[in-house]
Amino acid sequence: MHLNYHFFKFLCPAIKSEILGGNIVACFSQNKEELIIEIQTKDGHPFFIRALLLPSNPCLSFPKDFKRSKKNNVDLFPEAIGKKITELRLLSFERAFYFVLNENQAFLFKMHGSRSNILFFIEKDGLPSNLFRKELKEDQAIKIQALEKDLTLTWEKFQELDGNASQYLPTLGKLPRAWLKEAGYLEANLEVRFSLMTELLEMMEVPFFSIFKKNDNYLLSLLPCQSAIASTADPLEACNLYFQKAVVRKNFETIKNQLLRTLNERRKKTLNYIHKTSEKLEGMEKEPPPSQTADVIMANLHQIPPGANQVDLFDFYINANREINLKRGLSPQKFAEQLYKKSKNKKIEFDQLRKNLAQKEKELEEIAKEEETVNQSEDFRSIKSLLKKGNKFPTAKQQVQLPYKRFEVEGFEVWVGKSAKANDELLRRYTWKEDIWLHAKDVSGSHVIIKTQSGMTPTKQVLERAAALAAHYSKNKTASLAPVMYTPCKYVRKVKGSLPGAVMVDREKVILIKPEGPEEI
Repeated sequence: MHLNYHFFKFLCPAIKSEILGGNIVACFSQNKEELIIEIQTKDGHPFFIRALLLPSNPCLSFPKDFKRSKKNNVDLFPEAIGKKITELRLLSFERAFYFVLNENQAFLFKMHGSRSNILFFIEKDGLPSNLFRKELKEDQAIKIQALEKDLTLTWEKFQELDGNASQYLPTLGKLPRAWLKEAGYLEANLEVRFSLMTELLEMMEVPFFSIFKKNDNYLLSLLPCQSAIASTADPLEACNLYFQKAVVRKNFETIKNQLLRTLNERRKKTLNYIHKTSEKLEGMEKEPPPSQTADVIMANLHQIPPGANQVDLFDFYINANREINLKRGLSPQKFAEQLYKKSKNKKIEFDQLRKNLAQKEKELEEIAKEEETVNQSEDFRSIKSLLKKGNKFPTAKQQVQLPYKRFEVEGFEVWVGKSAKANDELLRRYTWKEDIWLHAKDVSGSHVIIKTQSGMTPTKQVLERAAALAAHYSKNKTASLAPVMYTPCKYVRKVKGSLPGAVMVDREKVILIKPEGPEEI
């Protein structure tokens, strides 16, 4: 009811008692949907009107003090500066009021929900000369007096309308209509309906205002409320209380819930990584290292016939014979050499996975602490400090500006360009010369970057998974196998005048890979 005619009946006299005879000294905006009007009262004190015209929840408030920022603000309605306020009027049965200046100019506050606006009239009885929300083109044709309504609130009129509450009194609003419904209005006969309507209007003539919360939204009501979280008999204070709850507190709760959702997603991803990596490590620990097979081959070289592809050799690790497949075209010694190298790489991967696992378990503990901090936060200060710390919760604006999607593969970040222009920006602004660049060969697609880390080289598995992403985000997405080229970023360059996303590549290698999306990795 904060924009309701029945509330404005109390609000307008309270504003009038403060500003009548005062002078407008400033009109400015430092937020897109917010207008501040500063008035110097007859007593020489400042009086501020803050009109926040967010389409989602427009409201008025009257801060005791308002510190204008030194930048990012703009002066508005210069014609009104220095003018004296000679009158303030509430339009009959309308969610609008205006005050008149000493040269017959006027400010109209049209508080029509998402279509709320503030209009300035050089001539009170003419058309507006300036609008705060200029996108509301239809407001250019508004005349103040044309907004007023003439309603007859009598028993005869009520009978004529067959007790239709919305037609009898269209200014009621949602809360009073809900009160009527709960009181059995729809099922009652005409006399009982009129009695309920009279009772409702009598309650709304009492200047007592309550703020309460319903379905995560804050509401202001003229009706008795047992669940009120704040109440007052001062309509100006009621507006300020509503602003603090419905705007400031609501914004805080929205950000807080957003942070909790972000932390919850991070926790789920971290737990998933820990689960998968633990399973992989367990499997790797159970499998004998390739070096054992190499040891068996080297110990039994004299028993391996030339050109053999498969041999049955005694394995002294298990104290039994076992069948070993050799690699076609390689001598047993060379094959054993490959197995020793593979075993060394496997140990490196094993150590890296254990290191990544330890990092993720530590990160899980940090997430739990951050969740506790957010849950206990009751104001912006504590949440802002958390946002500032490590910048772990990027804003929606920051997220939109990033030209890439981010994935994680075995501790390495893999970035995928979002578009042809984003590919250029990714390569120009977000890569280091030793990062690995990948792209599906001979077809259009996203640039993919493996972010390298000091002292750590991406394993074959990381390279293959990044290549699978490059194939997935390309025209070869549906192919059974797709060629993907890769090379350090220092060998990728943009040619002046080339199309967005087009690059020249030197020293590339090619890998054949099955395209796989992020959900498969």
